[in-house]
Formats: sequence, C-alpha cells, structure tokens
Amino acid sequence: MVKKHKVIGLMSGTSLDGLDIACCEFTLRGSGWHYRILAAETIAYDKQTRKRLSGLDKAGALELTQSHAWFGHFSGAETRKFIRRHKLNPRLVVSHGHTVFHQPRQGFTLQIGNGAALAAEAGLPVVCDLRSLDVALGGQGAPLVPIGDRLLFSGYDACLNLGGFANISYEQRGRRIAFDICPVNLVLNFLSAKRGRPFDRDGALAAKGSVDLDLLRKLEALPFYSQRPPKSLGKEWVDQAIMPLLDRSSSSIEDQLRTFSEHIALRIAAAIDSRFGRPARVLATGGGVYNGLLIALAREKCKAALVIPDRLTIEFKEALIFAFLGLLRWRGEINTLRSVTGARCDSTGGAIYLPGK
Repeated sequence: MVKKHKVIGLMSGTSLDGLDIACCEFTLRGSGWHYRILAAETIAYDKQTRKRLSGLDKAGALELTQSHAWFGHFSGAETRKFIRRHKLNPRLVVSHGHTVFHQPRQGFTLQIGNGAALAAEAGLPVVCDLRSLDVALGGQGAPLVPIGDRLLFSGYDACLNLGGFANISYEQRGRRIAFDICPVNLVLNFLSAKRGRPFDRDGALAAKGSVDLDLLRKLEALPFYSQRPPKSLGKEWVDQAIMPLLDRSSSSIEDQLRTFSEHIALRIAAAIDSRFGRPARVLATGGGVYNGLLIALAREKCKAALVIPDRLTIEFKEALIFAFLGLLRWRGEINTLRSVTGARCDSTGGAIYLPGK
C-alpha cells in the first residue's frame, strides 16, 4: 500500500502579500514523488502587520524577539483555523517563517516565527528554520526550492519563480543549479505604494510610463549580475544597491516602474537563454506571473517558452515545496543541495518542535 503524507506548508514572502498556507499530499511511488494540493489559502496581512514585518530589520533586540514569538503564535493560530475550515488531518506543519535578515557572507540568516510557539498553537509537529544549517556549512542558505523542482517538477527544463525576488533552477550535467536573478515584487510593490496601491495590477501603472535608459543602464551594471552562482539576494541588498538609484532618479513613478519591469525582463532572458542551447520549457510561478506587462516583456526578450500553470501552482508552489522540504527533514533525508547553495556538503536542514501532550 502506498503511504500518503499530508503536510501543511507555510510561506511568508518579502512582498508582504500575506501568509500562504497549503495542505499538500505527497506519495512516493516507483516513478518518484507525486503531490496534490488539497487546500490552500492566503491570509492577507493588514496594514498594521505589513508595517510591523517590513520594519523589523531596523528594530531593537527586544522588539525583534517579541516579534519572533508573535509571528509563531500568529502562524500557528492561522494554521489551526485553516485545518478546521477545511476539515483536514495533516501530520506535520512546515514553516519557512518571514525573512528579516539574510546575510550568508556574514554567516547568518533569520526567519522569524518561533517554532515552539507555532507547535503549541497548531497542536502538531513543526519543522522550521530550514536555512540556518546550510549557512553554517558555508552555503548561501538559498534558494532552497530547487530540490523540490527536481523531484516534483522534472518535466520542465527550468523552474522560474517571480515573487519578491526572481529565482531559477535547472539541471546541468546531473547537478541542480539555482540562483536568485533579481528583485521583482519587492521593488515593484514599493514603487506602487507611492501611488497608493499595494501592487501594480497587471502592470497598468508601468504601462503608462517609458523606459529611462540612463536608469536602466545603471541597473544593468550592478555587480551582482556578473557574479557566478551560487548567489542569493536579500532585502538588505535592495536597500543598498537598488533604492539609491531610484531615489536619485528624476523619472516619474510610472517611468521607474516601466524601467524596472524592463530590467526584470532583461535579467530573466539573460538567466535563461545563456544556459540553454535550444528553446527551453520554463515553468513560471509566483505572484509576478499575474503582471501581464512583465510577462509580455519577458516573453518578448526570452527565447524560452514560459509555461504558466494553474492558479494553485502559481500561488502556492513555494508553500508546497517547503512542505516537501519539511517532509524530507522529518524522514531524515537530504533537503538542501550543495550544488545550489555552495555549502561544503548536502544537508538535512530544519529544526523540529513537537507539541505538548
């Protein structure tokens, strides 16, 4: 009899849309791992929560510690309500947490959402803190999704995620390669907020603007883009490298949005086309695929076929794969690849918390 593993994955991204919750069923058969998303929701963050999360990189030690506990309780309570609403019976909860700091070159990464608090609220075992071991082993601690891309989405030449950041993963001579490409929604949403909108729906604001060639040249010249993988990005890099360019620009917000959309499309094309000697089939997921202008620009510049799947896969692929990474951790199997992160070895990352009895 094939055993079915029901696992809940939680994801809170840098774009601050909300807490993604997905209950997923995994089965291991002769041909490999298979999955189904049984139920999924995004618990939208209110204005106060977005403000609290967005400012934690500048918070003091006490506020950061309090927020770590608060977000764990919040995530656990929302998970418990989600389980009741959908009448589910998962065996495990896996939480990515919410990234406050990601500085692997300095030897640390921090995703808040205390696992003990989450386990206490949800009443289930919890796997969390999936990045820290890889960073301790000298790796980037990111991207982590590629092992899920390999085992669950092997029918595509590459997997592209368009969230707060864009990242890509693909096979190269039997090794999984992956890296962050550039910021996406983290910057687009920041600019949209200056026009009183949480995001640029379908790229409508950007479509009203024109490309600022001087700003585009400066964006394209950023040193990160010439670095070889493994490499990853964090909000700190955006604050240091991107925001000063935008602050010094005299272009309108619409022109900045149009220019940054152009920049994203150019970076996506460079990341994909330089690695395939033929047109590739690339699975594109994440909230950025709903930006019609951005996808049109990417398709215009990229030789690859960007395949956009069903809504659940678009919106919850990261939560799905983090659920899968946690299941691998629970089983004591490798869930982080050195070929992706640059660590000195593959590893089985994640801390486990058991609920009270």
